[in-house]
Amino acid sequence: MLTEQRFDIILKLLEEKKSVTVTELRELLDASESTVRRDITALDKAGKLTKVFGGAVALNHKVTAYEPTVAQKSELNKEEKKKIAKYAASLITPDDFVYLDAGTTTGLMLEYLAGVRAAFVTNAVSHAQTLAKMGIRVYLIGGELKSSTEAVVGSQAMQMIQMYHFTKGFFGTNGITRREGFTTPDTSEAIVKSTAMKQCKDVYILTDKSKFGEVSSVTFGGFTDGKILTEEIPEEYQDSKNILEVK
Repeated sequence: MLTEQRFDIILKLLEEKKSVTVTELRELLDASESTVRRDITALDKAGKLTKVFGGAVALNHKVTAYEPTVAQKSELNKEEKKKIAKYAASLITPDDFVYLDAGTTTGLMLEYLAGVRAAFVTNAVSHAQTLAKMGIRVYLIGGELKSSTEAVVGSQAMQMIQMYHFTKGFFGTNGITRREGFTTPDTSEAIVKSTAMKQCKDVYILTDKSKFGEVSSVTFGGFTDGKILTEEIPEEYQDSKNILEVK
């Protein structure tokens, strides 16, 4: 198949689906992965699509690789986040072994954990410090510390997480869509989130309404891989059975 023919097929598919993966294109075009990646790169440079981790998205499909700092995120939708965090904290029982993801909304859960007898594992240094000061048993994951989100990431973090089996896990996200699932801008952080989710019996994604319809560069979980806790369900997601509106 000629290069121009492949380009036409890729762009037509994007017009229909808004996003495609390298795997999908490899099978559709009967081409090697390296050929597909070169095609995506060429079309990205030509301004025909947006190249993302693992595939491509249509130009009018919003994708961001920007990661705000913890300080910046902490001031966004604070009241909504507090409502979600309070409800999430109420789900924890004395017998739980909890994974607590780094993030501002998961961090707000700490305000509502006084007297909790559950044990926690976290990849957030600030979460661990606060829990320890509260007299709550906490294990801090080791590895590389990411400065912008204050999250511990890397292969060492993944190996430690794989040793544990959690009853519940609470996670933040930068974006949610039905197709792309739960997304975040950083590959290393996405891998840690994905690893931890697999070790949890029950997974909860804490997010305010603004994250729906947003797509960041890397998917760390499918749309139905966890129960979503939010303060208001957008109209186009009203039929989703895994979203709980927190009152």
